[in-house]
Formats: sequence, C-alpha cells, structure tokens
Amino acid sequence: MTKKKSVFSQELIIAILVIAIYLFIRWRNASFGNYNTLLNILDISYYYVLMGIGVTFPLITGGVDLSIGTGMICYALAGGYLIRFSGVPVWAAMLITVLFGVAIGAVNGTLISIMGLPPFLATLCTCMITRGLGSVCSGSFAIPWPTDTDPTGNGWFHSIFKTTINNDSGLYGALKGSVGALFPMDKRLTFIKAPLGFVWIILLLLLMQFILSHTKFGRYTIAIGSNKEATMLSGVNVKFYHVMAYVVCGLFAGLAAIAYAAYTPTVQPGTGAGMELDAIGGAIVGGVSTTGGYGTIYGTVLGVYVIMLLKNGLPFMGLNANWQQVITGTVLIVAVLIDIIKRRAMKK
Repeated sequence: MTKKKSVFSQELIIAILVIAIYLFIRWRNASFGNYNTLLNILDISYYYVLMGIGVTFPLITGGVDLSIGTGMICYALAGGYLIRFSGVPVWAAMLITVLFGVAIGAVNGTLISIMGLPPFLATLCTCMITRGLGSVCSGSFAIPWPTDTDPTGNGWFHSIFKTTINNDSGLYGALKGSVGALFPMDKRLTFIKAPLGFVWIILLLLLMQFILSHTKFGRYTIAIGSNKEATMLSGVNVKFYHVMAYVVCGLFAGLAAIAYAAYTPTVQPGTGAGMELDAIGGAIVGGVSTTGGYGTIYGTVLGVYVIMLLKNGLPFMGLNANWQQVITGTVLIVAVLIDIIKRRAMKK
C-alpha cells in the first residue's frame, strides 16, 4: 500500500509541476495561453509522447533505445515514399510504417537480449542504420505525406489527430464556449480545431498502464529490470519478454512516425537524431528509474509534457535556444538525483 501511495504522490507532483509551468509562462506572456498556441504544442507533443510511452518499457528493463528518433523519421520516409511513388493506399502505408518500427524493435531486442550487446551500443548502431535507411528509402529527398487538403482525399489520416468542427450551434457552440472560457480565443472564429489526438493519447496511456501493471508481460518487464537473474531462475522466459519490450518500443516509434507525418509538411531525411532524448528525458522526469525496475506510463506522459512545455514555452519568455537547453538539462539532472535519493532511501 505504501508503494502505491508514493507512486500516486510522485505523479501528482509532476501533474502539479505541469500546471505550474503552464501558469508561470502564461503569466509572463499571456499569448502563451492562446488556444491555437496550445493546439500547436499538442500537435508537436503527440509523437514525443508516443515515443516516450514506447521507450518506457526498455528503460524499465534497465536498457534504453536510442534509435527511436531517427527510426521515426525513417519509417515516416518509407511510408511517404510508398504513398507518393508506389501508389500504395494511405492505410496500407500507415500499417507498413508501424510494422517497420516493430521490425527494428525486434532487431534491437534480439541484439540486446539474445546476442548480448549492451543496450546503448546496440541501439546506437540501429540509430545510425535507420538514419541511413531513411535516406536510402527517400533517395535523399524530402518526402511529403498527403496534406489535409489533398484533393484526392488521401489526407484523411490528419483527422486522427486533429479534426475541424464547423457549426455555430449544437456541439460546436458548446465546445467553443467551454474552450473560450479557459483559453483566449478569437470570437470571430466560425470553426474550431479539436485535438482528437489527445483523446487517443489518453486511451493509449490507460491501455499501456494496464498492460504494465496487470498483465504477465508488464510484470515480467518490471521483474527483468529489478533482478534479471532471479527472474530467469524463477522459470520466466526472460529473453522473450526482454525482446518484446523493444518490440513495443518499435511499435510506438512507428505510431509516432504517423503522428510526425501528420504534423510536418515534409519529412526530411537525415534528421531525427536527438529527438529521442526528449522522449527518454520525459520518461525519466516522470519517474522511470534510470537503473530499471520501476516506472509508470502515467509518469512518462506527464514528464514528456513537462519537457514539451519547457521546449515550447521558454521562447515566449524571451529565452533563446541555448537557455532552453540549459534549463531542460537542469530539470533532467534534478530528476536523476531524485531517482538516486529514492533508491538509497529504499535500501535503508
């Protein structure tokens, strides 16, 4: 019971931190509270949150996946190429994009769990491989996915993350009134863009937290990070579940690729390096142990939003990119120190 209470308290503190950061930045610059600004931050956050949810599983096993950033770009480039130059339907390209992520996740898991490579080295190698594969898939050219205004109707996948409601009465009127009461809006607007992607994030958060807390896969993932040898001696197929942790990570990197393609006009080859650090950093801020054995999806998602608010909110305070990096890095150091203090307290 004590452990559950501490988990709740930790996540509650992070949630309060998210609200406090938002209110502080809005206090310094009222335009930060503009609905369109927040909608843009949500758009950017979807692929980071998806990567964060996925990488939580390798982190809990005591490993890491450094390939999710370049991997996400690689999968998006491959899917975009299939749509633009091979005539593949959007839904099929989306499926292939996700399966590409699953395949790379399986490769990572195999290298680490079965072949015994250190997680850092194995995923650093696949990071470089996916960065190169992305350029090969696209011929080193930027690849645009269909826009939401595509005349062929292929841009329908954008509505998965953001949908436009055009009606001055009924649901729109109620939604516009409630949103306008919370965030500054232009009263002349005759439509509102609803962040449907945030609903999917909540559903995925609940699903993956359930899997982590109440299924055999989740419990064994935690057990591997807590004590791999003891878990193996208890008869658990450690190699299988260890590989599956990276497969899940690859699955969410593939989903993140679709979210990224829905956000950015064109997917640029050779990019993505460093994006994984925001997702991993968010998981650590959210309480995932740096040595494995503990973490929650709730904490990861909240931690990623801390990073997103700092990343996108600090410019509203007039701070340049260098100070953004300094402050974000400091937050990560504090999070790691808190994890160290927690582990020492548990040993006493």
